[in-house]
Amino acid sequence: MKKSIKLIALFVAFQLSTMSIFAQDKAQQIEQLLSKYNEYGQFNGSALVAENGKIIFKKGFGSANMEWNIPNQPDTKFRLGSISKQFTALLIVKVAEEGKIKLDVPITTYLPDYPKENGDKITIHHLLTHTSGIPNYTNAPNFFKDKARNPYTPAEFVKTFSSLPLEFAPGEKFNYSNSGYFLLGYIIEKITGKTYEQYLQETIFTPLKMVNSGYDHSDVILKNRAAGYERKGKLISNAPYVDMSIPYAAGSLYSTVEDLYLWDQALYTNKLLSEKSMESLFKPYIKVGDASYGYGWFVDEFDNGDKGKLKMVGHGGGINGFNTIISRIFTDKNLVVLLNNTGGTVLGEMTDAIQAILYNKPFEQPKRSLALDLLDVYTEKGAVAGTETFKKLKNDPTYAIKEDDMNRVGYQLLQTGKKKEAIEVFKINVESFPKSGNVYDSLGEAYLADGDKKLAISNYKKSVELDPTNENGKKVLDELLKNKAK
Repeated sequence: MKKSIKLIALFVAFQLSTMSIFAQDKAQQIEQLLSKYNEYGQFNGSALVAENGKIIFKKGFGSANMEWNIPNQPDTKFRLGSISKQFTALLIVKVAEEGKIKLDVPITTYLPDYPKENGDKITIHHLLTHTSGIPNYTNAPNFFKDKARNPYTPAEFVKTFSSLPLEFAPGEKFNYSNSGYFLLGYIIEKITGKTYEQYLQETIFTPLKMVNSGYDHSDVILKNRAAGYERKGKLISNAPYVDMSIPYAAGSLYSTVEDLYLWDQALYTNKLLSEKSMESLFKPYIKVGDASYGYGWFVDEFDNGDKGKLKMVGHGGGINGFNTIISRIFTDKNLVVLLNNTGGTVLGEMTDAIQAILYNKPFEQPKRSLALDLLDVYTEKGAVAGTETFKKLKNDPTYAIKEDDMNRVGYQLLQTGKKKEAIEVFKINVESFPKSGNVYDSLGEAYLADGDKKLAISNYKKSVELDPTNENGKKVLDELLKNKAK
């Protein structure tokens, strides 16, 4: 009897040591992967990866403050952008669980001053799932120039979009809207009698001991806060200022990769919500391309080959100077958190590679982004030289054409008045990603800025055809066609 117990103990010890070796091997692969992205100027931030609920990797890459050469660490605080939405969604579901609100009644029940013509048709469920039809305030013309730097109270800011016509009938379709989540924060304040920040702190951050998370304020001295930067080609500059009253419940929070691990772990328990309420966050309520949207989470599947498809939820975030992502696979309690402080980058690509490492699947090795090199040439030498450089480098195996990077570069050129150069970059994106509605939308916008309405109409038509959820594209196209008919 004693002998068999000893054998079992030895077998368990062997299993544990084997798992430890596998975890070390995976951690090494993740480190090599992210180091290469850092070397290629595509990741400057902090990362944390957990497997089976246990942290196997956490590390900072690059600088939290480039002026003082202060490195990023696992306890560096980053602005989260739209990852904030999952916290707002949980707070709303919490208030509903307590019987203080209902998710399926008009928002005018709780916001009597909201214009009834629209408010009587919109429910809290519509706000949570981006199906309200309320225009997204960050898409407003000149939004960042005219509004983003100014402080507003929630009541004041709601008035900037509450009377706008709806883009579609509530519940009809998905169209990502920060306005909806801004309203959810305002509803929380009306119902609880507390500020969004206070209720968030006492309901989530304090119970979970997330001491390095909170609502960000630019004027507050915050230890270990990362500065936000924007990358323009190989040039890095300080990110433009945004008043944090503007993102509010849609994107105003800061956190660390370590605190987001505490958040992830709590979501597997009933510490914050009952089991039924917690499950409601992750239901696929509305289709979004190949995925769906729950309450503050995109709901998708991870293909594990012969072992079937695993439920995966996640969300990205972007705010001046910061780009973030959290991805969770329920079955194995696997977590990937990447927080970056040099503006937009390919965090989705990195997350896919890390998930592949966790499941011992093949993955794409990092490549240099052709867009970063092209921006410098288009900016300094013009359209012809830029396109010649593209032709030379496009078959170089060390480079990749990355859709989001090319799009960002095109807009950077457009914003500096280099319209012809922007058109060339967007044309490259259209040739490289002919099934993406977004690339045609961008090319259409560049042609419109350059005064070529005929080609603008052609590209907007193609964009809407490929992406029927592109409400802004439909609106611009309608205006162009109306003006053409006059």
